[in-house]
Amino acid sequence: MSENQNQHKREIDFDDSNATNSATKKSRVENDEKTEVFLNTKKIDVFEIEADAAEDKGSRHSMEDAWVVMLDGRADSPQNLRCAHFAIYDGHGGRLAAEYAQKKLHANVVSAGLPRELLDVKAAKKAILDGFRKTDESLLHESASGGWQDGATAVCVWVLGRTVFVANIGDAKAVVARSSVADGSQNNLEGLSSLKAIVVTREHKAIYPQERSRIQKAGGTVSSNGRLQGRLEVSRAFGDSQFKKFGVVATPDIHSFELTDREQFIILGCDGLWGVFGPSDAVDFVQKLLQEGLSVTAVSRRLVKEAVLERRCKDNCTAIVIVFKHK
Repeated sequence: MSENQNQHKREIDFDDSNATNSATKKSRVENDEKTEVFLNTKKIDVFEIEADAAEDKGSRHSMEDAWVVMLDGRADSPQNLRCAHFAIYDGHGGRLAAEYAQKKLHANVVSAGLPRELLDVKAAKKAILDGFRKTDESLLHESASGGWQDGATAVCVWVLGRTVFVANIGDAKAVVARSSVADGSQNNLEGLSSLKAIVVTREHKAIYPQERSRIQKAGGTVSSNGRLQGRLEVSRAFGDSQFKKFGVVATPDIHSFELTDREQFIILGCDGLWGVFGPSDAVDFVQKLLQEGLSVTAVSRRLVKEAVLERRCKDNCTAIVIVFKHK
């Protein structure tokens, strides 16, 4: 579902004008030029981002997840604002919705006005909201034409300049590993107790009060098993055309924060991963492997392998590990 590209190493200040999925099974590394930025009175000079994804279909007959790892979308505008993008789309009822969002969402967010030169947090969040809406609308049109009713949850990250935006619909999660002290180095990886796992997404399930209220107002019901119309567990997703009239929406929750030297890495995962890993457990697992000197590619693969083979994840399992290396 993803095309391979060679490992690359470039400056980290860039913008995107291409939504093509640059997923690759090799580690990606991006370098910032030597600019100085002061955040929380802590100077950050140079840092790198390394990221890679891994997947396994588990005991399912097919793989319905899709993912994006895109570090350099700057194309011919190197002077523009950095824009890295990472996403996991967890399909259900088929993989068509996940693949559609994989191909279209980022392009729709960019065309909706994602800042290219100067960061505007409000404008960025509006572009993400509009991009999700446009993607869902066009996906529903496509599915109606094609006669399919697949759905997909999503967890997405955009790094604009030094601001991180996390958006999600459904039950895929993002967890940030943050140190309790700022020291501007990778020393935090040396102590397993020094990193805190922070969940920066909110699950959207039909059983939750806020979601249930919207569903009931739309004329839907939540069964005793916690599922919408007795069938769908999540309450926000791309596609799922048969459930849209019952209150299913594709409106994401969006969280943003400034990247400092306290943020060490982010783990993105579908519900299959988080069904067998707690947030702190996953952070400790990844931190230990990074401490041992494993590449981000090896770490992501080991994380998924642990989930499927050792912890018996039965579902499709996909994870993206995004590491911030501060110099």
